[in-house]
Amino acid sequence: MKGLTDIAGIRVGHVSDYEALTGCTVVLCEAGAVAGCDIRGSATGTEEFDVLSPLHLTGRIHAVTLAGGSAFGLEAASGVRRFLEQKGVGFPTRAGRVPLVPAAILYDLGIGKASVRPTREMGEAAAAAATDEPVIEGAVGAGTGATAGKLYGMSQAMKTGIGSYSLELEGRHAGVRVAALVAANPFGDIRDPETGRLVAGARRSPDSLELADTARRMLEGVAPPAGFAQNTTLAVVATNARLTKVEATKLAQLASIGLARALSPAWTTLDGDLVIALSLGEAEADLNTLGVAAADVVARAIVRAARKAPSLGGLPGLAG
Repeated sequence: MKGLTDIAGIRVGHVSDYEALTGCTVVLCEAGAVAGCDIRGSATGTEEFDVLSPLHLTGRIHAVTLAGGSAFGLEAASGVRRFLEQKGVGFPTRAGRVPLVPAAILYDLGIGKASVRPTREMGEAAAAAATDEPVIEGAVGAGTGATAGKLYGMSQAMKTGIGSYSLELEGRHAGVRVAALVAANPFGDIRDPETGRLVAGARRSPDSLELADTARRMLEGVAPPAGFAQNTTLAVVATNARLTKVEATKLAQLASIGLARALSPAWTTLDGDLVIALSLGEAEADLNTLGVAAADVVARAIVRAARKAPSLGGLPGLAG
């Protein structure tokens, strides 16, 4: 399993700054991908998301940029556009081709160096590094500074990062693939839907690895710090099934169920949770079946984002 790059036509590249603990991840689909999105969180930071709307005249996008750095990190997408422009990739206009590159950011300024953020040069380098090899997971790219479990602040959080997972459908849908890449940076905890157990999140104390269970503590009256809207889980779902923009939007909505399964809690006012769905290929598949698969791969990618992350920035990670 290669993760998101199991979908033909997709390449993934990361750039990481391990001194500042930030970075960016680029998903390239240079031949174009029909795309849609679903935003469930209330603290998003995005750029050029209108091109994902079924009402927008453009039919396909050419890349997705995910970055740390909060709103400052949106600058990385300019480097991706520059990379694609130099290759002649983009939406045709009279004056030349214009690459369509939606971008979304997460907040990682609370770890590492807050004054260093992903730049245009980092975005261009991540695009240049993109490959169809197995997706590198863990504290890389947009997940370099990602964390989970901030109910008690950063001192009791845990390190997370990038996770990716794919599956191939069976029976009459044989040959149809669905895959996800997730940068997991939630306010809440990460739960493995297969076991029902929490795997990463808020710890009971700064020197403990015992998880506090954020959702349960909230029900008992523990409230997050005021104004702590500094969290986001970003997911990209892709399939080799042929979809319209309306169908891609619905696939993103169904994929968001995976966030609710693996994040506890999900979609809060403190998070900018969102999903981008990409369609590349000509395979035929039932949309609802694709949605079931998309929710599954998103949830599994989130769990992998926790399990593949090493300890960094003074926070423990499950990968040691």
